[in-house]
Amino acid sequence: MTNSQAAPGVVGPFAGLDVPWLLKLRSENRREHPFLIWAPFDAPAQEWSYGEFHERVGALAAGLVKRGIKRGDFVLIHLDNCIEAMLAWFACAELGAIAVTTNTRSAGAEMDYFANHCGAAAAITQPAYAEMIAAHCKDLRWMAVISHDAGAAPAHVPPRENSFEALFGDSMDRPRRAADPAAPCSVQYTSGTTSRPKAVLWTHANALWGAKVNAAHEDLHASDVHQTYLPLFHTNALAYSMLATLWVGGSCVIQPRFSASRFWRVAKQHGCTWTSTIPFCMKALLEHETPRDHKFRLWGTAVCEPPAFAAFGVKIIGWWGMTETITHGIVGEVDQPNAPMSMGRAATEYSIRVTDDDGRPTEVGGTGNLSIKGVPGLSLFKEYLYNEKATRGSFDEHGYFITGDRVTLLENGFIRFGDRAKDMLKVGGENVAASEIEQVIALVPGVREAAVVAKKHAMLEEVPVVFIIPQSGVDKLPQDLHGNIVAACRSALADFKQPREIRFVDELPRSTLEKVAKAELRKLLD
Repeated sequence: MTNSQAAPGVVGPFAGLDVPWLLKLRSENRREHPFLIWAPFDAPAQEWSYGEFHERVGALAAGLVKRGIKRGDFVLIHLDNCIEAMLAWFACAELGAIAVTTNTRSAGAEMDYFANHCGAAAAITQPAYAEMIAAHCKDLRWMAVISHDAGAAPAHVPPRENSFEALFGDSMDRPRRAADPAAPCSVQYTSGTTSRPKAVLWTHANALWGAKVNAAHEDLHASDVHQTYLPLFHTNALAYSMLATLWVGGSCVIQPRFSASRFWRVAKQHGCTWTSTIPFCMKALLEHETPRDHKFRLWGTAVCEPPAFAAFGVKIIGWWGMTETITHGIVGEVDQPNAPMSMGRAATEYSIRVTDDDGRPTEVGGTGNLSIKGVPGLSLFKEYLYNEKATRGSFDEHGYFITGDRVTLLENGFIRFGDRAKDMLKVGGENVAASEIEQVIALVPGVREAAVVAKKHAMLEEVPVVFIIPQSGVDKLPQDLHGNIVAACRSALADFKQPREIRFVDELPRSTLEKVAKAELRKLLD
């Protein structure tokens, strides 16, 4: 690791504790209180109290052990938002397996990479994805399929022997093991600046850190009801919403996905007081009437107090975080005014640096490179799984994690997002590496070179556009080249990574060392 090991005798904040400890604690002191409320689109809501959920997790953990899952095994959880996703995640934590939560928009080739890279022993998925998982993750020992697709009736009901329900055992047989906060807990694959996603490994201490610190940043209490519709396979919903709710003993309402037409009805029905959101969702909500009698007191999103969304009548705090930071490294103030459109100030739990390319401090009003310092395995991720080189290379000589983001310093310590490291796109809240798309397209016969840049989008923030130099030149462009490129992208890339436009050119603008001058390409889009 990049940071030196802690000195002998140092006691961590979660010594002797782990994720199962937290769930068991809440099952004892909040036993009848609603923990998770599943709010499908076309069926009545279902409620799991802390006691009920804890019992079902124990039964599933016992069943996974009977199916051969051992401590240290990796289990793919390829599910849209649903209660089964949370049962599986906590059951893995209970027995000491590692939950690998994967983006359900991933293409088959991506799932093949994820499964092989981590060495997944088994997968838990839903009917809509079962055939794809079976076809591309061929080294799994077994696969279990839930009975629905995010609350919707499936086209094909899975056989009983492959059903998720068949996994459950007796909660009295739940596995027992010594709590180890340093033990691996979960993995999320996240796009980096290289073509292959990195596997971000969290420990149990990381998960507990996310629960405790997110709850503090969000001013969550046991009386709060957190409305959750962002995907639970990502840090935002998993840690900012669900784990933070668990820490304080509140309630978390889970929807299959965001729905502007259903948002306010669900919020009012369950008395929701908090939500973590993104600009895409808020823009969509502007098209619907905001009820005056909602119970929301706070929302969290990318920026503080965005003027365009004042109509909601809710205080909106900004924040910045990554899968690698588990929680917010920069966050707005709940009880004090914030600089509008800033992300907030540096969180007290971290050290934040903003510097130029030579490491010199950035002055107020200037834009610089953002880096963050914490404790690996606690306030920062443990490592990139099976990639020691990438782990080492992501920290500077001072032990700061290099985020790849650029930010602007404002007065009084507020920080505004500046721009992104080149070749990274933000598509509807999803990080996309341009090089990943370029490598797929470069393999298509007839393509000489491809360059992907971001185009501004009203709802998704950015979308990918690719400029291509064809082998034969634009004048002799093969009729099937466009279609072949589209087909290759559909086969190898998740839908949000697929280019929205394909532009054929005879040459690309160049900078030094013959690199493509992507800034010039972006000007063409403007």
